[in-house]
Amino acid sequence: MTNNTANTGLKVALGIAIVLFIGLSIFSSSLYKNSKETEKQLTEEKATVLKDLTAMSAQYEVAMGESRVANQNLVEAKARIDGLIDSLKVSETNIKSLWRYKSKYIALQKEMDIVLAENDELKVRNVLLSSSLDSTKVRLEERTMFTDSLLMQNTELANVVENASVLNALNLKGFGVIERSSGKLIPTERARRSDKLRICFTVAKNKLVKAGDKELYVQVIDPKNNILGANEQITFGEDILNYSVISKFNYEDVNLDICEFIINKTDNDFEEGRYRVNVFNGADLVSSSQFILK
Repeated sequence: MTNNTANTGLKVALGIAIVLFIGLSIFSSSLYKNSKETEKQLTEEKATVLKDLTAMSAQYEVAMGESRVANQNLVEAKARIDGLIDSLKVSETNIKSLWRYKSKYIALQKEMDIVLAENDELKVRNVLLSSSLDSTKVRLEERTMFTDSLLMQNTELANVVENASVLNALNLKGFGVIERSSGKLIPTERARRSDKLRICFTVAKNKLVKAGDKELYVQVIDPKNNILGANEQITFGEDILNYSVISKFNYEDVNLDICEFIINKTDNDFEEGRYRVNVFNGADLVSSSQFILK
């Protein structure tokens, strides 16, 4: 009687264990499936944001091509979009990162509506002037309008930079250099002759920024989408930034010219093609540029 009871108990326990095992397997399979679906959705969402940003950049390209003179607002806005595209391509694919890029895309979309509307208004004014005035007067007033527009844009840009509480990098440039045994550096556009890359920019004076030790993060991306230099990560809250070098300097409330060097850590030559350079103030992109090594 006791043996029968024990056998029955073992069978019940074994049945419960089998049910639990099957349930756990189903649960694990469901989690794996959900994880794969989430990963797929994030990848698709990233591709959508890239597509939208690329389309936005193309709209600026068309607007710039229609203008007989360069509208600085269009040029600068397009540079910000192209820099965001480059940064998104090498960013981590996660919800926080995509949300940050989508937020920036929405802000840039609003900016584009304003900039393109102003550009269209400027073109309409030029047409009206051309139809109502003789050719000599038209040329004079167009020049005056263009000059006033540039002065207004420069004034607005100066006000934005002056009122911002962060440091900005201007005149960002990158190029290869040959290093002589004497230490002399010679600029070159040849990839195979470049011993290192030189990245130069100007930290703009800003009265709202206190003097002292500061730092900006320089990111250099080669034609194969590799981040050169240190290629280390730093976290700002939930944002992750891969950088090539940290540019550290002492800011004294004046314009400051800075150059940093990126060393080739491989035995191979630098790649031929387009190099992209981004400068970040914390997690915020403040300047973008590009150069070509042949």
